[in-house]
Amino acid sequence: MKKIPFLEGIKEFKNLHFRENEILFKELVDKGQNPKALFIGCSDSRIIPTLITNSKPGDLFVIRNIGNMVPPFKPDNDFHGTAAAIEYAVSILNVEDIIVCGHSNCGMCRALYEEDKIQGIELIHVKNWLRLGKDVKETVLKIYKNNPDINIYELTEKINILYQLKNLLTYPKIKEKVESGELRLHGWYYKIETGEIEFYNSDTNSFELVL
Repeated sequence: MKKIPFLEGIKEFKNLHFRENEILFKELVDKGQNPKALFIGCSDSRIIPTLITNSKPGDLFVIRNIGNMVPPFKPDNDFHGTAAAIEYAVSILNVEDIIVCGHSNCGMCRALYEEDKIQGIELIHVKNWLRLGKDVKETVLKIYKNNPDINIYELTEKINILYQLKNLLTYPKIKEKVESGELRLHGWYYKIETGEIEFYNSDTNSFELVL
């Protein structure tokens, strides 16, 4: 039999954490899920949505991919995993908030400037995925040209969040619900090294540390 990864953790969950929350899990089965928000985050192993939000099972409907990206709405017959999950959260689960959470030290944002290193058939989907960051990169380079002392990677990580918020509005149902006040969009920037989260303020067009 193959060695099972995280076996001790699985045992601890079943014998400790599950038992502590057994009533909650039963309710989640009986009543179904009713998440408070859709959380779109990066697949980076250092980002744990439930940990940084201190949320409980059932609170968050989570989408994770490389670079917390939101592909623009594209009504075709291709397979769109991120788009399908977004549609499900908004139209079926009726979440009231969508959080796009980027983070410091993002490998995807750095890769936008190192695309020559991403070659070969084994990385074909990664290379194609990076195309979603083309406009982000172009915008950052224009800003960086006049502000060479700025941290280009942090700027990219934050501009990337704004573009994903913009892409969310290409989904007809999201646009409709945002305009009617039924749905709110949020941009977060999580600093791995400090545990702080900056929130995007559309009034000042800046990320601000609220806490």
